[in-house]
Amino acid sequence: MSDLRMSDHTPSRGARGGAARLRLAAAVAAPLLAFSVACGGGDDSGSGGDGKGDDVASVPEEPTAKGSGDTAGADGAGKDSSGAAAGGKSAFYDAQLTYVRCMRTKAGVKDFPDPRLSGYLDWPKIDEVVDPKGGGEEYKGGKGGVCFPEMEKALNLEPKRDAQKDYESMLAHAKCMRENGVSKFTNPTMSGGNVIPGGDPSPGDPALDPSSPAYKQAREACRSKLLEGLDGMQ
Repeated sequence: MSDLRMSDHTPSRGARGGAARLRLAAAVAAPLLAFSVACGGGDDSGSGGDGKGDDVASVPEEPTAKGSGDTAGADGAGKDSSGAAAGGKSAFYDAQLTYVRCMRTKAGVKDFPDPRLSGYLDWPKIDEVVDPKGGGEEYKGGKGGVCFPEMEKALNLEPKRDAQKDYESMLAHAKCMRENGVSKFTNPTMSGGNVIPGGDPSPGDPALDPSSPAYKQAREACRSKLLEGLDGMQ
């Protein structure tokens, strides 16, 4: 998956008890991954980045939603990760739609895709509209953070997640990536209720190349391991 990075404008959600989605294109150096979860997983646990401890989790096998027209989450029941019915009428969805419209107008990314009906952004489709020669502004609210207020509002309305389930999902994804040829892909970790995604063992000096055919093939093979809303987290 594409890497994530905290930009100068991106909010730290740990203090507010939410979950931050901080993406950045692989071309942008030194990504800083952070994923703070509001509920569950209070005990420090999890495996490090050495690829061990894969038998800790019971892994999800169901595919995530595939596109903006999908309403089913990982449980296939047309719900978002908080259990609220998806249908495009939630405050989270509405806030994401406002952000999308800002990205199309103020940020000038005219093909920025609609959010999924669960409210989560469609990261695979966003990847397609990112300028490979740019600085990853499409992931961070546009150039100069022009749509940062809209992005922050949407983040603040994101439903609470189950930290343990998210950890298990990302652990299954990391194991799958290694089994599909990306041997250096590290495990996520859990600490104090926070889930820290895995991925590149050296974000400041990347050891993985997400643009390589082998990485892309593994990413597609392992996409179904990630729960709704986690695509792009690692």
